[in-house]
Amino acid sequence: MSTVRLVLAEDNLLVREGLVTLLGREPSIQIVAVVTDLPQLIAAVDEQAPDLVLTDIRMPPTHTDEGVQAAIALRESHPDVGVLVVSQFVEPSYALAVLDQGSRGRGYALKDRVDDLDYLLRAIEAVRSGGSFIDQDVIDVLISARSRVLGSPITALTERELEVLAKIAHGRTNAGVAMELQISEHAVEKHTGAIFAKLGLTGEGQVNRRVKAVLLYLAGVKEPT
Repeated sequence: MSTVRLVLAEDNLLVREGLVTLLGREPSIQIVAVVTDLPQLIAAVDEQAPDLVLTDIRMPPTHTDEGVQAAIALRESHPDVGVLVVSQFVEPSYALAVLDQGSRGRGYALKDRVDDLDYLLRAIEAVRSGGSFIDQDVIDVLISARSRVLGSPITALTERELEVLAKIAHGRTNAGVAMELQISEHAVEKHTGAIFAKLGLTGEGQVNRRVKAVLLYLAGVKEPT
């Protein structure tokens, strides 16, 4: 991974210092600013022009959804800056809000896993490269909730197709899905075709749009045209 210029936004001192220390061990990460609230975050992005923002979902001034606000605002003002929101909430509505203006360069990671450097770097690389990242637990909640909806096409998926769907929604390539599930890439292609046919999502050409379409569908939200 080439050097990533990163702005860190986190108001909790222990978490903030922990992330600074953890990311400081990685030579490909350059932290160009550390801030503690939303106004400081926006100012730091204006001043530093980073590749990526790593931000808590809740921080001053309101401690509500500042991370989501940042993801939305920066889509307009700095469309090339990736935003990885870190949250303690396994809550699909927050993740979907982060993706509301598009999934390109957006991610939703869980705070209780960010002490795992491999996990964090995987999320950073996915977002920084223009892809998307959604924690597996959030995807599992979406799949579980959607599966309980009467008449949902999700109920028509086989157990293997559900496993493949979770990996696809998580941003895995066919090769990545094949490796993790220990099946062939050809098998993944067949499962993928069946999944999107059953969900009515055929014809999607862009990976990021497919990821967003799956997440929105699982959450019961209509995909905007």
